Amino acid sequence: MARPTLRVDAVLVQAVIAGALSFAHLHDLAAAAGQDGWKAWAYPVSVDLLLVAAWRRLRTDGPSRLAWCWFLIALVASLGANVATAGLLDLGDVPAWLRILVAAWPALAFMGGTLLAHTPARQEPDAPAPRGAGPVPVPEPIADEPATVSGPDPVPEPVEVPALEEARALPTPAPSPASPPVPVPAALVDHARKVAADHEQRTGARIDTDTLRARLGVPPHLADAIAAQLI
Repeated sequence: MARPTLRVDAVLVQAVIAGALSFAHLHDLAAAAGQDGWKAWAYPVSVDLLLVAAWRRLRTDGPSRLAWCWFLIALVASLGANVATAGLLDLGDVPAWLRILVAAWPALAFMGGTLLAHTPARQEPDAPAPRGAGPVPVPEPIADEPATVSGPDPVPEPVEVPALEEARALPTPAPSPASPPVPVPAALVDHARKVAADHEQRTGARIDTDTLRARLGVPPHLADAIAAQLI
């Protein structure tokens, strides 16, 4: 069984070296500013953790002012320590303003980490239904063709009116069947639901038939059929 070969990643080695140098610079600056013992070692950990937390927030939830703000603060703190320990600052005589910044960093890092961990991500609102689109074409109902009658109209024969008793005995004619429902395309019903939902979200009331007919640009009988399906 062949042993797995150990491959050295140049990028990973470079990241470890850079992280170790930045860690040492932050420790030296904190120690020079009066933070001795374990406190000087805690400052590099705090800066690097805040930098990683802000970058992770940017990667998972997308760009935001909160994440970019704390990412830049941690980056300036890390770069400032690297530049300050490069010989531009006398570590034996650290100015008072730098001591104040180093002493105030724990509270600042705690507030930044808390906001990054407990602030909810921004949610994008749902896109409203398009208003610029023209009315959906509606199939026109096919009218019945009139029957063609050739020749002169026949003269109706006289009909005898039955007596009162005979009229009462005649069977009652059955009621005429209701007119068939108007066919409504499924796409038009879906579009009408979006229009009704947008109207209710903006006004707080259900859309009426006249407003629905004006928004869709359909005839009155078709608007009544669509409104009946939206109930």
